[in-house]
Amino acid sequence: MERCGAEVRKARFLRKQKWPKKFKMEVFVAIIELKNITKTFEQDGKIFDAVKDASVSVEKGEIYGIIGFSGAGKSTLVRTINLLGRPTSGQVIVKGRDFLSLSEKELRQERKKIGMIFQHFNLMKSRNVFENVAFPLKHSGLSKEQISQKVHSLLELVEINDKDKNFPSQLSGGQKQRVAIARALANDPDILLCDEATSALDPTTTKAILKLLKKLNKKLGLTIVIITHQMEVIKEICDKVAVMEHGKIVEQGDVFDIFANPQNEVTKRFIKATSNLTKIEELIEEDSPVVHLEKGEYLVRFSYIQKNVSEPLISATSRIYDVTMNIIFAEIEIVQNAPIGGTIAIISGKKEAIERALEHIREENVGVEVLKNA
Repeated sequence: MERCGAEVRKARFLRKQKWPKKFKMEVFVAIIELKNITKTFEQDGKIFDAVKDASVSVEKGEIYGIIGFSGAGKSTLVRTINLLGRPTSGQVIVKGRDFLSLSEKELRQERKKIGMIFQHFNLMKSRNVFENVAFPLKHSGLSKEQISQKVHSLLELVEINDKDKNFPSQLSGGQKQRVAIARALANDPDILLCDEATSALDPTTTKAILKLLKKLNKKLGLTIVIITHQMEVIKEICDKVAVMEHGKIVEQGDVFDIFANPQNEVTKRFIKATSNLTKIEELIEEDSPVVHLEKGEYLVRFSYIQKNVSEPLISATSRIYDVTMNIIFAEIEIVQNAPIGGTIAIISGKKEAIERALEHIREENVGVEVLKNA
């Protein structure tokens, strides 16, 4: 028996044990494990690695994002999960099974439990909504009545039950994606792969589709893997994220940690594109009146870098150290149920008091960056 199967059995055994309360532990089992995946292509007589030595572990029930600029290799990597693209080397372990060792018949059965949606929906134009969703159930062994019940149940789940007789040409982009999601759920998958599923949608529709995916994740216990080039999507819905560049994973971890403290330059570029706090450098470079300082003043950026920041620090610190903090602008969002973002402020007062105030804020797990002083 392959080693991964033994690991899953061991985890199940550990879960069933009646541990003393003080020794109780939570055991997490990855539903998807991509280990050292490399995918090589030949183009114009040259060989190149679209994906190089990439490893990802996704736990059951997670929403996992993979982000990268165009050509980073993210779609190629994710398509190895259901072997729509076979890796040149590495391991693909899904629900404890080594997919690369399965027969074609076994693989077909496993693929039924992995749904997939795409940027351009891939609906059949000549079939109406009902027929599109019913198509995967063609050889399911269900009766016509059972198929009808299931299709209408799925359409109700994705909130488009009144469009069952419409054809794709009669639907908006958001409606088409809802139909595609319903079709992907027809075989009751454990995993849903989303390949740039919101890239063709406007911002309002994107939010609605992400809200739907979040609902399906919670209601069905669905594990979701999202490929995107939009950091807003990662921020809105994902638990964890992997950042890709030139076929490699350059950074991965909890979404909050990645946003709060990005390490790689590519990650920083993505986050910079979604935050107004980084625009302060442009104002400084342009010598904007907004950032003009009087003698002794400091221009400072405060950033939330840990989840446990809750105290109204700026007003409290101003009182304690007798300094004035004039907020230029602030940007606070909720990521993984915790505030993230920060504040740009001009601080005035005695130099020693300002330094002590900044040190106090650092001790409270807030990032402090002095951008300019006079």
